[in-house]
Amino acid sequence: VQLVESGGGLVQAGGSLRLSCAASGTIFSINAMYWYRQAPGKQRELVTTITSVGSTTYADSVRGRFTISTDNAKNTVYLQMNSLKPEDTAVYYCRADVRATRFSAERGFWGQGTQVTVSS
Repeated sequence: VQLVESGGGLVQAGGSLRLSCAASGTIFSINAMYWYRQAPGKQRELVTTITSVGSTTYADSVRGRFTISTDNAKNTVYLQMNSLKPEDTAVYYCRADVRATRFSAERGFWGQGTQVTVSS
């Protein structure tokens, strides 16, 4: 299973970006997908989660500004980021909890990360 992120870049404070993460390979089901971020010198933190039934959670720092969504037919997760702040600057990673076959145990897979830079 591979996860490929796209959509990062440089944006001014107050602007918007939309990240995408597409999962490919042998996939029976995806039970949950996540977005994490890691700023320089800081630990990786969980930003948002979406389950297979559409339940979502958000970190307090992004609630009301970021929205996670999925296209299940494409095994793709999106992160719409609005009202961006300089403190949102980080490498953003997606993660998926995947069962490769109906008999497989669930495993977590990570994308390679995409840089988001918000200038003040």
